Amino acid sequence: MFEGLADLPWWAPVLLCLAALLAGWVDAVVGGGGLIQLPALLLVPGFAPVHALATNKLGSVMGTLTSATTYYRRVRPDLRTTLPVAGVAFLGSMLGAVVASHLPTSVFTPVVMVALVVVLVFTVARPRVGSDEEDTLPLPATTLLLRTVPFGALVGFYDGVMGPGTGSFLVLGLAVLTRCTFLRASATAKIVNAATNLGALAWFVPLGAVEWRLGVLIGVANMLGGYLGARTAVRLGSRFVRAVLIVVVSALLLRLGYQEFAG
Repeated sequence: MFEGLADLPWWAPVLLCLAALLAGWVDAVVGGGGLIQLPALLLVPGFAPVHALATNKLGSVMGTLTSATTYYRRVRPDLRTTLPVAGVAFLGSMLGAVVASHLPTSVFTPVVMVALVVVLVFTVARPRVGSDEEDTLPLPATTLLLRTVPFGALVGFYDGVMGPGTGSFLVLGLAVLTRCTFLRASATAKIVNAATNLGALAWFVPLGAVEWRLGVLIGVANMLGGYLGARTAVRLGSRFVRAVLIVVVSALLLRLGYQEFAG
């Protein structure tokens, strides 16, 4: 059983912070930081999966709020669409967290792998999606809400259940549904992702599943990574975001595939 930070060897918090720093950077650019941070937490001796998932959400929400703020100052996503999507994603994430506390996440792994294959194939086959050339005039607000609100609820539910890959689903989905660049989709995704993390925490905190000291420690590292990642994406643009999306989704597929078939 995990007793606290004092029981860990000195190098364990250092490695966790490095993992959180990298996770925050990846998450800010295109999502998928859970691919790095959650497995690192699962390696902590005596740490139950539900505690790792809950503590991961605390660290992630600190990073996503930082990257969301950084993006908003520089990209200015449309809040008329973003906030309703974030609201339903918050509720979906709470429901997902309830399910996660009663079912093993391995139940959902095959479905997630199929979805990731679709994301990867679509991104590679449609290079214009999310590019600056594909950015069009804004769609009517009603059309945007009808397209994005159900999508936000679905992705929020997934984030509450498992988490890794949520940002990648959001970035591609928002780019396609709203006909915007990957950079603008990333900016919107961070606000929505912050809401999904908060929704899961709203369920996990009353359960006492969060290890606060460890969560704040990795959260500070995640914040730094989130700030640097958002600045990098803004500076290098949508083509860079697309390349990172392909790399992250491929890595997530490999990890989940190994976990499913060899684990």
